[in-house]
Amino acid sequence: MRKVGTKLFLAMLLIVFLTATALAGEVNLSLAASLKDVINELSDNFSRQSADIKILKNYGGSGALAKQIENGAPADIFISANIEWMEYLQNRKLMHSASIGIFTYNTLVFVGMADKKISGLQDLHKLEKIAIGSPKSVPAGEYAMEALRKAGVEKQLEQKLVMAKDVRECLMYAERGEVDGAFVYKTDAMQAKQARILFTVPEDLYPRVTYPMGLTLTGVKNKEAEAFYKYLQSGYAQAVLDKFGFAQK
Repeated sequence: MRKVGTKLFLAMLLIVFLTATALAGEVNLSLAASLKDVINELSDNFSRQSADIKILKNYGGSGALAKQIENGAPADIFISANIEWMEYLQNRKLMHSASIGIFTYNTLVFVGMADKKISGLQDLHKLEKIAIGSPKSVPAGEYAMEALRKAGVEKQLEQKLVMAKDVRECLMYAERGEVDGAFVYKTDAMQAKQARILFTVPEDLYPRVTYPMGLTLTGVKNKEAEAFYKYLQSGYAQAVLDKFGFAQK
């Protein structure tokens, strides 16, 4: 009898656990790496208000994330660091087009240690190693390459470029002294402990750094994802974006 009672009790516990798991909603986010600090703060605050919703975050280069989504990776909300990778998924009918809008904007800068006598793109030939996000999948790298081409210094720097998987890895290389400098976003540079901004890349040399966001076709059917998507457009979210140095217009 005691064994039967124990089995019944364990079965009831299992049912309660499975029911609780089913009731707990999940939201899968695929996010440009440069959004890590701001989204972590926003998701933590959201979770305090909605403890029954689990926020799962996947940070990386926008191109890598888009390819993951294309290959079936779970994603309810996608925020890219450029318009092209959002259009890539939209053209493949993987995004809910009506939900796509602009989340925020950023600025491209060059960082390095304070002792580097660098004040602009024309000075970069003095350096040995320069970190840049891989242009094939990292928007920051695409923006940087465009600026180098327009400034006429691309050929001089071809052998000096060190490719990184995302903009945060670029910053890490600069912080560790593994490179002499790195192209990152202003918001990433604000989080640096060792490196500092050596110069701001002239904004007329590359397209504006724009972060489009939208619900995927899976996300538009997920009420928890829709709730978080609306939260990202709230006044509180705008205040957090301002805090981390993102531009709103």
